[in-house]
Amino acid sequence: MANIKSAMKRSQVIRIRTKRNAAYRSMMKTAIRRFETALKADDQDKAREELTKAIKTIDRIETKGVIHKNTASRKKSRLTKALNRAG
Repeated sequence: MANIKSAMKRSQVIRIRTKRNAAYRSMMKTAIRRFETALKADDQDKAREELTKAIKTIDRIETKGVIHKNTASRKKSRLTKALNRAG
């Protein structure tokens, strides 16, 4: 446990940001899962719509610094390739 006041504050900030980052990651995973579900159901229109939402979510999370820009690019690329292969 931290004894110095500034260290205690940093510890609290880290806890808050960790929870927030976990929520953002969960949002991203949910968006990706919805896209994959639509893709498996062979619903191209719904899959394209969910892909757009997933990409927006990934971009938003990238700008907040939760994931690295290369990770975001890789995820978007793989989702787009999956849609192109299916259709």
